[in-house]
Amino acid sequence: MPRLVDHEQRRRQITDAVRRVIVEGGLPAVTFQSVAAEARISVRLVQYYFGTKREFLLATHRSVMMDAGARFARRWSELGADVTPREAVRAVLVELLPLDPQRREEAVVLGAFGWANLTGQGIAAEETFAAPKTLTTIIADQLRRTHPPETSDSNLPDMDAELITMAVGGLAQGMLQGYGTTRPPTELLDHLLDRILAPQT
Repeated sequence: MPRLVDHEQRRRQITDAVRRVIVEGGLPAVTFQSVAAEARISVRLVQYYFGTKREFLLATHRSVMMDAGARFARRWSELGADVTPREAVRAVLVELLPLDPQRREEAVVLGAFGWANLTGQGIAAEETFAAPKTLTTIIADQLRRTHPPETSDSNLPDMDAELITMAVGGLAQGMLQGYGTTRPPTELLDHLLDRILAPQT
């Protein structure tokens, strides 16, 4: 009998190959030929699952977001019901920092998509902004737990959440580029949270 093909597994095989090509050579290195060679399948098979380069690039971006989201969910579930807003925000943000090979790969890929938005390489910013917007919403919801609406500026949690999201994104990209300070990245993250939330006791 012919072997049944797991189409989702095949799609994942292709998007994983796209990630590796991006890590090695950036978005300009991504072609049907380079992806097929990396995935060790035919160009025709890549075209069968993704009719255009844009399609497999967006599918790759979604796969990175799904992997990161699953990791966030696992980390979140480990925190327990009594987690403080600071602990919750910190746990999520640490997962964004390229502190291991998987997170480094994700940060490189996301950075490449960010550059594509700036340089007009066929990927619109709106198509890749869902994840940071969701992250900002999650952070803002946690910050509201420390800002009672009847006693504080209702816009403050949203503004602080946007600042945190942008700052940690910049920290992650700086780490990738080899920009270093005398402080570990997690210490810088804690300092940022100290400026917005109560310091860790």
